[in-house]
Amino acid sequence: MKRWLITVIGLVLTVGLASAFYFTKSEVSAEKRVDQELRMVKSKEELEAYFKKVMKLQKNNRQWEETAESVTTMDSKSSSGVQGGDYSTTNNQVEGVDEADIVKTNGTHIFTISENKIVVVDVKAPSKMKEVAKIQLTEGFYPAQLLLKDQTLMIIGQKNAIRPLEAEDTQVIMDRMIAPMDSMTTVYFYDVSNPAKPKLLREIATEGYMNGARLTNNILYYVTTVYPKFWIMEESENVELRPYTYDSKLDDVAKPMNYNNISILPSSMEGNYSIISAIDITNPVKNEVTTKGYLGGSEQLYMSKDNLYLTSTIYKQSNSNAKKMIWNPGLMDTQVFKFALNKTSVSFVASSQLTGTILNQFSMDEHDGYFRAVTTKGNSWDENDVSENNLFILDKGMKTVGSLTGLAKDERIYSAKFMGERAYMVTFKETDPLFVIDVATPSAPKVLGELKIPGFSNYLHPIDENHLIGFGYETRVETGSGGKEPLILTEGMKISLFDVSELAKPKELDTEVIGDRGTYSPIQYDHHALFEHRTKKLYGFPISIYEDGKEYAEFKQDGALVYEITPEKGIILKGNLLNPENPDQQYEDWESSIQRMIYVKDSLFTIAMKEIKSYNINSFKQMSKISY
Repeated sequence: MKRWLITVIGLVLTVGLASAFYFTKSEVSAEKRVDQELRMVKSKEELEAYFKKVMKLQKNNRQWEETAESVTTMDSKSSSGVQGGDYSTTNNQVEGVDEADIVKTNGTHIFTISENKIVVVDVKAPSKMKEVAKIQLTEGFYPAQLLLKDQTLMIIGQKNAIRPLEAEDTQVIMDRMIAPMDSMTTVYFYDVSNPAKPKLLREIATEGYMNGARLTNNILYYVTTVYPKFWIMEESENVELRPYTYDSKLDDVAKPMNYNNISILPSSMEGNYSIISAIDITNPVKNEVTTKGYLGGSEQLYMSKDNLYLTSTIYKQSNSNAKKMIWNPGLMDTQVFKFALNKTSVSFVASSQLTGTILNQFSMDEHDGYFRAVTTKGNSWDENDVSENNLFILDKGMKTVGSLTGLAKDERIYSAKFMGERAYMVTFKETDPLFVIDVATPSAPKVLGELKIPGFSNYLHPIDENHLIGFGYETRVETGSGGKEPLILTEGMKISLFDVSELAKPKELDTEVIGDRGTYSPIQYDHHALFEHRTKKLYGFPISIYEDGKEYAEFKQDGALVYEITPEKGIILKGNLLNPENPDQQYEDWESSIQRMIYVKDSLFTIAMKEIKSYNINSFKQMSKISY
């Protein structure tokens, strides 16, 4: 019973809380003073000593005890995928750095994920599409993302795998029975020079859950996060704490990493690994995979062509009375780790601690050798530690050279976008301030303008250097009676066209509100869902529309919408690809709900889990449909 309870506590804390540890301010500071460089792990004894120290810190920390008790009682400019050439590519954050997605095309064929299969569809004749192949993947493998480069298709996903037993030890076997499965991020390489006959070339895998994958200069980089079951050390002496890797070229089974490929990140005392793997895909059959493991968390990921940045949250005790609440994590700062990329060589450069937390990859950027980031400090609901927002600029050695702090007090960041010498940031509590920030001089960033409007934007997308599109929600303020705080209600999905040509006076040129409360689009949380054809000025996205019912929001219809968006004409609906309303349909049909849209020449394609439809991109009339 004791061993089972320890395992449950460990799983909840590591997986549920991500970084898993809370530090007091003094603990963090002390760790920073004595540890500014990367430390190599040289032996099993050193690795075990590290995790024993982690366990000691956990047990001595008050938040750990409270949580355990509760368990026992229960640039960069957006490339937007070329988007004006002969066919779509993925909406990437950094030009020249391809991001994995659920759909890829080479201009003649569409490759898409359908449950645990990859479907290959010939679209050379859009009115006569045909399925030419299905890649049936092994049981227990769950494909999540694709990358495509020339004639090589990369299928990335999670595979459940059982660690091999190193000894016939009864306790080890019991531990495997308690938590036997360790997910491995797996990459299958296929030769698709003949799309009708994909040929498996190689399989590689790294233990852990996928953080992100990027492809640049023919090098595939992917990062995983591993949570080893180190707490079992209290009950067993035979515990393998190293992450496992697999390569079909070398071995039949997964093997633990060599100690000389494992290091401890500066200021880290966390019980998880960040694993960075790289392979040159110009010859995926023969080229070597390089893998390095770093003890320390990885949450957000940003990558330029030259550097990779990973973030980890640092938890600190708050001075607020709110810290007594078990769900309150206290104050949070961010540790940013920088790695230099030289083909498949990945080298740690430096790290830096930033005040506040980073929302997502768009809150980070690299430009002319400087790293820029925006963060939110504190919480809007905590009167003693009220939220505010910051911008930091760091040099190549990760030393802060410029900053702006204390922006938009009592609000938090909802979206951000860096564009060369400008930065744009949307915060929100009751209104949506769009900040225009000059970052041309790294040592002296300054706010140039601010626009306050109802609603907020989850994602900002540039259409040129002076205009942005914001995708988010309209909001409505209900005034509270008796001195109560006003209630902010989310309404329909909102598209905003911003004019920032006058930096001191940003404007909202046009808006479009779609549906009522409950309406949503994948674009609001996944930028890959944006369809863009730059030449035709077309922007589209999948959408599910809800309308106000008597008691709650009611499903109306789903599909996709395509708009022409220009500074001259504003936001004009061009393509209504919504399914007809059906009073008997109460929710989306997951098989036919559109996930992505792409174009090839003059045809537009909508991709769902079980079907693809083709349309004329000028008239938006449907040409054909294929189910699989």
